[in-house]
Amino acid sequence: MHATLLAPETPPLVLDPTVNAPALARRFLAERFREWGIEDDSDGRLVVSELVTNALLHGAGQIVVRVYRDESDGIPVIEVWDQGDGAPVVRPESDTQLNGRGLLTVEGIALKWGTRPITEGGKIVWARVAS
Repeated sequence: MHATLLAPETPPLVLDPTVNAPALARRFLAERFREWGIEDDSDGRLVVSELVTNALLHGAGQIVVRVYRDESDGIPVIEVWDQGDGAPVVRPESDTQLNGRGLLTVEGIALKWGTRPITEGGKIVWARVAS
């Protein structure tokens, strides 16, 4: 039997719902990946940017970002929390729409993604990304 070394718990990033939130979330994720020795963070940065943008546009209140490695397999997990009640919706691909492709992008990049409600109200949208 071998021991598994896990990264120490990193406090979440709490963001005000402003246009700067996605950039701050990308920087936060890039720092975590760098600490873990993950050189290619492009999928993670894109996913966190899309999830935070979705929370900014369709959620409510502050946005909380948490990035950690799954204890069972070491795969990075991104969680984005907001206080909005609405569930994320993947819209069909459209050549005429200027926006609305964020979750479609997440669905195409993430290994797996989903949502879960928060007891106090709101939701967490999570995604597992390749490292």
